[in-house]
Amino acid sequence: MKRKAKFGVMGATIAFFLGFAFLAWAGEFPERPVTLQVPFPSGSSSDVGARIVASIAEKELGQPIVVINKAGAMGQVGWTELARQKPDGYYLGMINLPHILTTILDPERKAAFKAEDIQPLISQALDPTVISVRADSPWKTLKDLVEEAKKKPGKITAGIVGYLHDDEVGYFQFAEAAGIEFRRVYFDGSPPALNALLGKNVDVLFCTVGDNYAQWKAGRVRILMVMDKDRTRFYPDVPSAPDVGMPTVISASTRGIGTPKGLPEPIAKKLQEVFRRAMLSKAHMDRLENAGQPVKIMIGEEFVKYYWDTFIVAKKWVEYVRGK
Repeated sequence: MKRKAKFGVMGATIAFFLGFAFLAWAGEFPERPVTLQVPFPSGSSSDVGARIVASIAEKELGQPIVVINKAGAMGQVGWTELARQKPDGYYLGMINLPHILTTILDPERKAAFKAEDIQPLISQALDPTVISVRADSPWKTLKDLVEEAKKKPGKITAGIVGYLHDDEVGYFQFAEAAGIEFRRVYFDGSPPALNALLGKNVDVLFCTVGDNYAQWKAGRVRILMVMDKDRTRFYPDVPSAPDVGMPTVISASTRGIGTPKGLPEPIAKKLQEVFRRAMLSKAHMDRLENAGQPVKIMIGEEFVKYYWDTFIVAKKWVEYVRGK
C-alpha cells in the first residue's frame, strides 16, 4: 500500500513538473518565425485571408508569421505537407471545410493523411457559394439560366473551384433542385477559374462570395444566387436560396487555421488567443470586409465540433458522387 502511495505521489509530482514545463514553453514560444501555409494559389480567398490576419497577428506574437503557398491537387499537396509537420506551433496551415474532409474521404484521392491528423485551431471566415456569370451574359437572372439549361442539357459549361469542395457540393444541390445538368470544368483555385469565366472559356462559375467580390465591384461579373439562407451584405440585391425557391441549397467554404495533431495545449491556447485578438481587431474586420469575406470566428472545441459535424456532411456527398 505504501509503495502504491509512493508511486502515486511520484506520478503527481512528475505530472506537475511536466505541466509547469509546458507552461514555461508556452511562455517562451515563439522563439523564431512561424510559418502559415496556404494550400491554394496566391490571390485566392484563402491566401488573401491568411495574409491579412498574419500581418496583424505577428505584431502581438512577437515574431514574423511567414505566409507561403503550397498549391496543388486542389489543396491536397498543402494539407499533406501540414499533416507531416512537427506539432510545435511553428508550422500552421489554412484549412478549408468541407474541402479537406472530402479530400480525405474520397477513395480516388488516396490521401496520405486522416481527419484526425489535423487539429483545428480557429476559424476566420464562412464564405457562401454563389453562381456567377459574365456581366455581358444573356442570363440576367437565375431563372434565365435554368430555362436555357433545360433546353440544352449538358451543353452549358460550369467552372468549379475544387473537386468535391463546397462549390461542387453547391453545384450538385443546385442541379438536383433545378432539374438541370452543366458540363463541369475543374480549377485548382479561384484565380484561374475567374480568368476562365472572363475569358469566355466557361459560361458559369461556382465559387464563393469572396472569390467574386473584386470582379463584381469592377463590374465584370453578375451574381445570380447566393447559396445561403439569407442574403449577403456584400451583394444585397442578389437573391438567397429561399428567395429562388431552393431553401435547401446551402453551401459555403469555412476557412480557418489548423495544426498537425498533438500540439501542446498551452501553445494552442496562446496561438488561439493571438489570432482571436487579431481577427477581432478593426483592421482585420475592415480588410476582410473590403475583400468581401464574411468573418466567422470559432475557437478550440467549437471549431473542432464544427470540423467533425462537417465530416458527416462531407461523407454524404462523397458517397453520393461515388455512387452515381
